[in-house]
Amino acid sequence: MKKIFTLSLFASTSFLLADPAVTYASKCASCHGADGRKQVTHGESAVIAGRNAATTLQELQGYKAGTLNKYGMGGVMKNMVASLDDATMRELADYIAGL
Repeated sequence: MKKIFTLSLFASTSFLLADPAVTYASKCASCHGADGRKQVTHGESAVIAGRNAATTLQELQGYKAGTLNKYGMGGVMKNMVASLDDATMRELADYIAGL
């Protein structure tokens, strides 16, 4: 019974993370705002709402690879995207473009 519950919980969590809105809320919103329009005073966080999806995807891939350090936040961003695969990053980039 415990195994069934654990597997069900894992499966439902994995399904939720496939939704780019959920991924955005859990990975991005705390710094970029729920609507992608938050900018920190000292420039550590940029407005990302409506950005070109291809550019956003390229940057997410750069952060994941550790080759991009925009605003000095490369380490933080690398940690945020480390668990995302290419398909999820593509969906997230499309979601951000639509904000």
